[in-house]
Amino acid sequence: MEESGAGGLGAAIGAIGDGLIWTFQNIAMAFYNFGYAVTHPQLWLDWSNKEAVMRFVYYGGSVEFFFVCITVFLVIFAVGLWRNTFLWGVVRLLEGFANTVGRFAAWAGLLMVLQQVVIVFMQRIFTRPDIVFGFGVPLQFDISWYAEELKLYNAIVVALCLTYTFVQGGHVRVDLVYSAVSYRAKRIIDMFGSLFFMIPMATLIWMYSWYFMWRHLITPKPAASNTLELLMKKSKLMKWNVETIGFSPNGFNGYFLFKILMVIMVGMIFIQAWCFFYRSYLEWKEGPESEAKYFDKDVLEEGEEPYDHAEF
Repeated sequence: MEESGAGGLGAAIGAIGDGLIWTFQNIAMAFYNFGYAVTHPQLWLDWSNKEAVMRFVYYGGSVEFFFVCITVFLVIFAVGLWRNTFLWGVVRLLEGFANTVGRFAAWAGLLMVLQQVVIVFMQRIFTRPDIVFGFGVPLQFDISWYAEELKLYNAIVVALCLTYTFVQGGHVRVDLVYSAVSYRAKRIIDMFGSLFFMIPMATLIWMYSWYFMWRHLITPKPAASNTLELLMKKSKLMKWNVETIGFSPNGFNGYFLFKILMVIMVGMIFIQAWCFFYRSYLEWKEGPESEAKYFDKDVLEEGEEPYDHAEF
């Protein structure tokens, strides 16, 4: 029994060692892979070449791409350890990106309301079966097309405002320990959550959503298990087959846009996870006086407060 236990421990240590070696090898190769991709863009960006499309599909969900992303963020963090001002600049840039995209995408909510009003007027007052827009070349779709398109506006708000809401602290949180611990303990919890929850979750969803998107854009349909060699063979048969099937005969037929939004959303979550880690580290290092430093938080001006019936 003792020999069996020792053998099992040795195997576990060996597996951990092999995993660490594999990780460091991929991080080292990330510099080469990034440099090669930048200096040979025609191999994956020239979409007139079917093989380039398949390379783009493969590398977008590959181990190589994952370690390139990880290495970029590790290099940024290493430089930030040396110069905190640089890391604060990165935090401001990434949070500014999330805020800008979210604030712009939030207008889709207003567009959704206005379009719903137009649909009601056209159906109930003018009794029209369709809506026509355009000058010279009219754009004409059935009322049901515009009604189903409202889902797209809702998806834009959810997908593109998610990281914006996170930066603004607007997500609902269940707090059992966080509020009772010290300031520096909170920052450690935030760093731990970024590295071991947000980043792995974003990576896992990316792997599913990336291939889910491409299966609705091209044929033959790619899969996460496909090797680069297999995709190169499939490229000879590749055709664009963008999903244009609606739920109803005259309904909205751009559902491939939802898949694209999903990929963008997950990518923004991955980026914001690193940004949150950087901010948490800087606030941990610099102390309580750095809390919410350079934080661009939306505030309600006088007269913009929500109406509260409880006042009566």
